[in-house]
Amino acid sequence: MKRILVTGAAGFIGFHVSRALLERDYEVVGIDNLNDYYSVRLKEDRLGQLRDHRRFHFHRVDVAERTAVQKIFQGLQGCTVIHLAAQAGVRYSLDNPDAYIDSNLLGFANILEGCRHQAVGHLVYASSSSVYGANQKTPFSVTDPVDHPISLYAATKRANELMAHAYSHLYQIPSTGLRFFTVYGPWGRPDMALFKFTQSILAGSPINVYNNGQMQRDFTYIDDVVEGILRVQQKPPATTTGKNSAPHKIYNLGNHQPVELLDLIELVERSLGKQAQKNFLPMQPGDVPATFADVSELMQDVGFHPQTPIETGVQRFVDWYLEYHQTRQP
Repeated sequence: MKRILVTGAAGFIGFHVSRALLERDYEVVGIDNLNDYYSVRLKEDRLGQLRDHRRFHFHRVDVAERTAVQKIFQGLQGCTVIHLAAQAGVRYSLDNPDAYIDSNLLGFANILEGCRHQAVGHLVYASSSSVYGANQKTPFSVTDPVDHPISLYAATKRANELMAHAYSHLYQIPSTGLRFFTVYGPWGRPDMALFKFTQSILAGSPINVYNNGQMQRDFTYIDDVVEGILRVQQKPPATTTGKNSAPHKIYNLGNHQPVELLDLIELVERSLGKQAQKNFLPMQPGDVPATFADVSELMQDVGFHPQTPIETGVQRFVDWYLEYHQTRQP
């Protein structure tokens, strides 16, 4: 069917996915609770890019609200669900655990129940590179053990993978989990490093550089992430025979090319034509020194190939940021 439910449609990734689906003539049912974890105005402005599409139908709903979620699922039998709604952020989880329990666990359970009762055709859901915890072997492979999360956020994302596998096994729901690696780009989240660096450098404020700059992240441009999601949603996993017969699959979705944090800062400085004042700090609880995605299975199964160099992606983000803030302040 050409109708797709996108949760977190006002979020960074959800907005871009919804827009791409609309451009491909899908009908999109979007839900989001528009919470104030970061600028509600930014979320509203994203939605403003979608509301003019006659095939976009938006519901302001929290996925933790069981009855409301059940009502939205009615009439979606056989559809695809792209579940991107979640409480994000590693550091925020240290002080606000309830937000992660409600959204990432209870909310995901409500989505799974909706998928079960409406026999959806495919559930694609967001996991995270955070599930790899303190693993030191790189690049991170989906076959690596992920039994030692070092943040509540990571623990909830690993729990999502286990919950999805159980539902896939019990109810034959085709499900695919995507472990995202540091997604960035235009309309990005204000709590992410690239947004914070750009904002602070322009304001002449110091930027916090954790682990004294000895950090690496597999920065993945939003267009590449969207392309990966769209390819995956068209190929639901099949039931197999043997020990693991559940129609459930997990992929890494990253750029497969880690970038030093100081190199990222240098690219932002170059794009802005302005130097950063750096405040070097130790590693923060819940953080990891490096992430690096092995995306070979995604390449093999759906033909995914990241296309956007970090230099291009950072320039596009900065260009968007400057244009957006000429007329608005989130």
